[in-house]
Parts: sequence; structure tokens; C-alpha cells
Amino acid sequence: MQNVIAAVDLGSNSFRLQVGRIVNDQIYAFDGLKEPVQLAAGLSADKWLSDEACRRGIDALRLFRERLAGFAPESVRAVATNTLRVAKNAAEFLHQAEEALGFPIEVIGGREEARLIYVGVVHTLPDPHRQQLIVDIGGGSTEFIIGKGFEPVLLDSLYMGCVGYSLRFFPGGKVDKRSFREAELSARRELQSIVHEYRETGWEMAIGSSGTARMLEDLLVENGLSEKGITRDGLEKLRKIFLRAGSIDAVDLYALRNERMPVILGGMAIMFAVFHEFGLRHMEFSEGALRQGVLYDLLGRYHHHDLRDATVDAFMNRYRVNERQAGKVADTACFLFMQLDPAEADPTSMDRRFLRWAALLHEIGISVAHAGYHKHSAYILANADMPGFSRMDQGRLSRLVLAHRGKPERLAEIDPSSPDWLLIVCLRLAVVIHRARDSRGVPDIALTRTKRGFVVETPPGWLQELPLTAAAFEEERLQWRLVGRTLTVRPRAA
Repeated sequence: MQNVIAAVDLGSNSFRLQVGRIVNDQIYAFDGLKEPVQLAAGLSADKWLSDEACRRGIDALRLFRERLAGFAPESVRAVATNTLRVAKNAAEFLHQAEEALGFPIEVIGGREEARLIYVGVVHTLPDPHRQQLIVDIGGGSTEFIIGKGFEPVLLDSLYMGCVGYSLRFFPGGKVDKRSFREAELSARRELQSIVHEYRETGWEMAIGSSGTARMLEDLLVENGLSEKGITRDGLEKLRKIFLRAGSIDAVDLYALRNERMPVILGGMAIMFAVFHEFGLRHMEFSEGALRQGVLYDLLGRYHHHDLRDATVDAFMNRYRVNERQAGKVADTACFLFMQLDPAEADPTSMDRRFLRWAALLHEIGISVAHAGYHKHSAYILANADMPGFSRMDQGRLSRLVLAHRGKPERLAEIDPSSPDWLLIVCLRLAVVIHRARDSRGVPDIALTRTKRGFVVETPPGWLQELPLTAAAFEEERLQWRLVGRTLTVRPRAA
């Protein structure tokens, strides 16, 4: 489907599918699906997803799969948020979920979620060049962003959401002054960690996005409690209505939709805390949200303006990577990889791009310490905020970089059939070849696969002229033998 892209948001409260058409670098949404899965409601105190919650999620994704029939893989991006960040059995669920949806699913970190929310919201604003405070109360987490133009200034994600707070403080939908105050104080304690920096930075307008903000605005406006948007006075009046009723089931208000009723009390308590801690009197609502941000981020990748490339460049600069050395290693690694798999000659191939990113970043750990720098590099890549990269992306980069030297046996948990083994051998050999950090370019060597391992063929006399490289190749041969693979190095026949 040319110029049509789709985003799937596996949220803690709802799963959403948004389909949009690209017209002149803008996205016009023309179809969408929403399923109130309430995944977070199935998360136990010890962070295990229940079978019932998993079933609801899988059923929703099967519905989405029918709508996505005929979409190319590069035209769909699916992301999962807080509940699947914290669930101990997330990997098991994701395996089933990807089979049900028919597309890969990325678990994104909290700040990456906040960035994507900002991207979605800013594209809906009449004046994006004003400094905005964005608050997005989700099912399992709440994201906070200050941004100006199309660039976020501050990004944070706090582990508090409307589903978790509703279950914890308002079981069965019951509410009284004590429970509401406890919920509000709990949220205010969470906010203390970020509010000072946000108030110091400042904003011109406060904006709420996603389901909780929409529901609160609808309740306030439709019931005459606010003329427009969410107001502090309106929230106070709404709270009194709920406290008088004593239960969500006893409240009779316009616009109180059934699917939001079980989670509105938790969301409202969090919003009260936000208004109090940030000193807000009024908040506008934006239709932009995570799924729109995913679509615009996907648009960048669709046009080969991938934020991940910019992030890699920024990391190279931040950690003072020797660009010349990293570039030589990257060029040689990709050259070797194309010999192992000629189908990866396309520069947009994702395996090839991951190999190049790993090669460019493999030495960032030297900024911490030279000894064991590959471990420092891997730790940074696994744990730093890397805009554009999902947690799984970062995990893959971290594994590749960790494997570029030392004992490959530490990576025995990688599936023997995984393409990562091909990337690892190419990266390791490229690092060996350029260990002298001299001016040599991509060498005239050949790399092929065998049933049990790999064969490197060098120009006649090449290794005799480079005894250190020859010794390093011999060490590589021994290391690969420890993981049951062969590495044969021999001169090419004259």
C-alpha cells in the first residue's frame, strides 16, 4: 500500500491501531481501531501478567492483523509501553503477540515513549514554537515533556498510571476523601523528583494528551464545570461530585464512557497532583498522542531520515569516538557482511545498519576506562537514553558491541540460527584488521561461510607482512573453537 503507514500502540490501558496516508510529508489519519485491553489490570503485585490479560491482548492484535493485511513490513511500527517494560513474563507474551499481529513489536523505554508522545502532540499544535508542557497520563505510566518547536527540552516518565492507581486506591470503584487524598499524595511524591527542574525551565502553555486528559475535559465541558479544557476549579467540582456519590457506579454525568469508568478515579487523582505540584490553573487537550508520534517517526524512516542515525552521531560526539577509526571498522565490517549475505548489499538493510551502528559505537566505553572498554560500551548502549531506539534495539546493539572482543562464549544464549552471529564475526574481524589503527583501508580479503563456521582468505603474503594481525587471527580461531565454530584463515591461491 503505497504512501500508507500504520502504528500500533500496545498501551497499558488500551491497544490502538492508527492508519495514515502520507501527503506532502504530512500524515492524514483515515482509519483506526481501539481495544480496551487493560493490560495493566492483569499485572500482579510481583509483576506477572495474568493469562486472562494476555488473552485479551492477543485477541485485540488478531483483529488488528486483519486490518493490516497487505502492509509492507517497513510500513508498520508496533510499540509497547510501561506494562510490558515491567512484566516479568513480557518476553513470553511478546512472542505470542508478534505471531498474532504479524509484525515485530518493540518495547520502548519511558523517555522514548515521552519523545514519541511529544512528536505526536507537536504536530497538532497551532503554534508549536511556543514552549509547551505536555502531560500524558497513561494506564501504567505518566509522561512529562517540555518542548519548543519540534525538539523536546525535558523528557521524563514516572511509574504511575490510571489503571494501577484505580486498582490500588479505588478498588471496586469506591471513593471517599481518605482514598482520594492517599492517591493524590502518592502521585505528588512521585512528582517531587522532577517538578523543580520543570518549574525552573518553565512553559507558556500546559497540554494534556491521551485518554485520561480527553475524558476529564469531556466530563468538565459537557457537564458545565469548565468552558474549555481542564481547569483547577473544574477538577475540584468534579471531585466533590464523585465523593458525594461514593462510587463510580453511582455517578450520573454526561460523557462518562463505560470503557473509561474503571480507571477515571486513578487518572483524576494523578491529574490533581499534577495541577498542584506544577501550579497549574488550566490545561488544553491535544488529539496528538503516542500513536501519532510513532507514525511521524515512521515517516522519517520511510524517507530514510532515521532519528537513530542522528542518535549514533550524537553518541560518537558525546563520547569522543575516534571517527576515522570507527569509520574504517564500520566499512570493513559491512564489506565482510555483504560477502556472507549478498542480499544485504542494500544500505537500508536493517541487519547491515545495526552492524554499522555497532561498529561506529564499539569504542564509546573508552571514555570510561580502557581496560574492559567493550563492557563499558555495552553497558552504556543498554542503559542510556537513545532517541529512536527501542529497548530491544539497544539490547541488540549492546550484545553486538560486547561481543566485538573477548570470549564469544559469553553470548552462548544467542540462538545458533540468529543473524547476529554473522554480524559478530564481521565486527570482530574488522576490529582485528584495524587494530594497528593505521591508514590501511578495507582489505582485499574474502569471508565465506561453511557448515561449521567461517573461512577467511587473504592475499598471498599478506599475513607474513602483518605478524601482529596474523597472531590476532590465530587468537580468534581459538576463541571461535570455544563456541563450537571453526574459523579458518588461509592465503588465497595465487
